[in-house]
Amino acid sequence: MSARTAPSRTAPFLAAYDALLARWPVPVEALTVRTAHGTTRINACGPHDGRPLVLLHGGGATSTTWSANAAPWAAAGHRVLAVDLIGDPGRSVHDGAALDGVPGLLGWLDAVLDELGVPRADFCGHSYGAWIALEYALHAPARTGRLALLDPTRCFAGFRPGYLLRALPLFLPGRTPDRARAYLDWETRGGHGLDADWRELYALGYADFPASRVVTGPQPTPERLRALTAPVLTLLAAHSRAHDPTRVADAARRALPSAEVAVIPDVTHHDLPMAGAPEVNRRLLDFLSAD
Repeated sequence: MSARTAPSRTAPFLAAYDALLARWPVPVEALTVRTAHGTTRINACGPHDGRPLVLLHGGGATSTTWSANAAPWAAAGHRVLAVDLIGDPGRSVHDGAALDGVPGLLGWLDAVLDELGVPRADFCGHSYGAWIALEYALHAPARTGRLALLDPTRCFAGFRPGYLLRALPLFLPGRTPDRARAYLDWETRGGHGLDADWRELYALGYADFPASRVVTGPQPTPERLRALTAPVLTLLAAHSRAHDPTRVADAARRALPSAEVAVIPDVTHHDLPMAGAPEVNRRLLDFLSAD
């Protein structure tokens, strides 16, 4: 959340956020840590002494996107730490120093883990969050256990040009919830796989949060990917409009021959964590238990 956002504008979003979080089928501990960049909200569940599993959501999605995943992962003994990305819609507040590019973004995540007292964790990221998780694994291999990437963008291949054209209006002036709803419904082919309350939360966040500038960077080169030490699971959405899942799967297998790569049927880019939850949850737990 931007510190410059008027409370009257954010109140409906924050109420919707809290209502959606209250529906999680597992007790949630709301943690807040302070870094040089502001305050970061982490929605935690599972045993305090469990193996840490850090969840990084997609752009604009908030940590509530994990509502269908957190409970089974916590029940399996993991300490689930669902982070609201700083500068994005959510309950993190970017009222400190600018992130100043990719090094700043990764430094922010270093600081969050430091404040949580987490020296090493497994990571699971979706979409933009998967790109952050991959960059973090390359940045801090000693702090990274296993790495799960859900329909990752700009990790192994680029976006479809048609997707970028469709997403362009999201970055133009005159933001409205209807514009965000139309984008989600187009990408998910009607929105049937989305949680309706999450869809509304996304739309409100898009319209009411003048978020900080998105920090991104180039797709990792093959040379950088070869240096990756963490075991990797990549799950792709068969009907993703963000990119060609077959092309991404092939590129992921070439870049990381030892990685586990699978395409999940009947899901799209945005609804993969929700509509694909039964398969995603099972595969991630199998992957994490492989040690």
